[in-house]
Parts: sequence; C-alpha cells; structure tokens
Amino acid sequence: MMQLCLLLLTLLTASFTQADELRPAYLQLTEQAEGTYTVLWKVPAKGQQRLALQVRFEPEPAAVSQPVDGFLNGSHLQQWSIRADEGLAGMNVAIEGLARTTTEALLRVEYIDGTSVTHRLTPAAPSITLAGQPTLLETARTYLVLGIEHILLGIDHLLFVLALLLLISNTRKLVLTITAFTIAHSITLSLASLGVIRIPVPPVEAVIALSIVFVAAEILRAQRGEPGMTHQHPWLVAFSFGLLHGLGFAAALGEIGLPQNAVALALVFFNVGVEVGNLLFVFAFLVLVSLARKASFKAGPILQKVPAYAIGSLASFWLFERVAAF
Repeated sequence: MMQLCLLLLTLLTASFTQADELRPAYLQLTEQAEGTYTVLWKVPAKGQQRLALQVRFEPEPAAVSQPVDGFLNGSHLQQWSIRADEGLAGMNVAIEGLARTTTEALLRVEYIDGTSVTHRLTPAAPSITLAGQPTLLETARTYLVLGIEHILLGIDHLLFVLALLLLISNTRKLVLTITAFTIAHSITLSLASLGVIRIPVPPVEAVIALSIVFVAAEILRAQRGEPGMTHQHPWLVAFSFGLLHGLGFAAALGEIGLPQNAVALALVFFNVGVEVGNLLFVFAFLVLVSLARKASFKAGPILQKVPAYAIGSLASFWLFERVAAF
C-alpha cells in the first residue's frame, strides 16, 4: 500500500512541477454595444515568461483598439476591442500553440442582454466555431466537465483528500468523511459564487495548504500511537477544512464566470462535477489499496512514514510560497 501511495504522490508532484502549464488560459469576449466586443486574453506566466499561445479569429474582425498588455499575478493579460457587425455566430476562434501544451483554454462570451456561454478548448480541439445562445443542456454539460477537471487538476485539493484517506480505517468513517467534505465545500462554493460572502483568495489558498500540513502531521501522530482528533473524527476535520476548500473552488469558478440566464443550473452542475472528481479519486485510491492487499505487500516502519512526510513537505512549500505572495 505504501508503494502505491508513493506512486500517487509521485504523479501528483510531477503534475505540480508543471503547474504553470496546467493552469488554463482564459479568453473572454464581452459585447459592449451591438457588434462591438472587448477581448480579454489571459495566459499563464512565470515572471516575464508566458506560454506561447495566441488568439486567432476567422474571419478576422476589425480592430477597434490596439492591444494593451502587462503581467499581473502570474499571468500575462491583453485587452483590446473588435467589431463584428454580423455578430459572433459562425466565427471560428482558435488558440494557436495550444496543441503543443498540456493545458487548456476557457472561452467565455458575454452578450449585452446578460446571457453568456463558456467553451473549453483543449490541445486535441484548440478551436471552435461559435454558434448562437447555448441550450440549458449544453450549459449543464459544460459546467459538469469544468467541475470534474478542476478537482482532478487541483493538486492541493487531491493531496488533502489523500491525507484524509490515509487516516481512515473503516467504511463508515470513509462515508461520513466524504459526505462531510461534500456538504462543506458545497456550502461555501455556493455562497461565495453568489456573492453572499467575499474572502480574498490568497489567504484562502494559504490556509488550504496549512490544512494539508495539519492532516499530514495527524498521520504521523497516529503512527506513533497518539491518534488525534482527525484520526478519531475525520468527518469533523473534513467538514471544517472543506469550508475553506469550497472557497478555493469558488475562486476558480469566479474566473470562469456563471451564465446570467442559468446561474443556478451552472452552479449546481459545477458542484456536482467537483464531487464526481472527488469520488473518482477516492475510487482510484481504494482500487490501489485493494491491489496492494491482494499482493500481500507490507511496508516497514520507515517506509510507512514517507507518504505523510512527502505530503507535509510539499504542502509546507505551498504554504510559504503563498504567504510570500501576499
């Protein structure tokens, strides 16, 4: 089981080393007047270096203003205005260079009547031909997939769940823990997305890292024969820190935006997608544990401590990095 946990940690850490590339690019077209749109193009960057991604429209719309650009909070931003007298329907939008990366791009179109639509562009499908207003089914499907992808690419969230799983010894506690985490992140995700509560993102991300350090330390305490509250009542810790993780999910959803004509639908399906992603990760973990038991693998005392130290070390790095970025 320890070897399999180490494999999971290796995969998660490898994903972390590619964090800048895994962050999605973001393109927003906002209709300001009939036929006139503001373009916001956001590309992941590190220092003064950004991913080599460019936006291409076909047919090429008339430029109303020249791009204004700059670096801000780990991204390169560009903004300009275009004019498309015939509207956007039928226009092809492509992200050049996306096929050579492991990231994706989110395309959001906001219309002057308050409606909006969000599309995903991937390395396998780096372009899309815009249609008219999306159906409710299309909106639900889009936000469901976005929720699943967000949790599966959210390395810090997955490490928190993994740390909890390493502490849980029976099925009843597992069900209670997953349920508590789901309820908690659903509450804060909904409240923050609807603007009921507003908390700055950087402190939330720092405390999320701290929550992982806390649970990693609880694993080591349990291994020393001094089980703490997390070992005895993991559902309580899952609920408490789940409230914070929900705020992190809300921050990601805030970047994507909610369609004004289907706010509740998009919010529900994004939340469902997050939970589906969580359950997929838990299922994968349980399968690996089952395989380890069938193989009768037993780790020595030193090897048993490696996952907790690896999780705690990586989370500590995130904590210092995020605090330093305040």
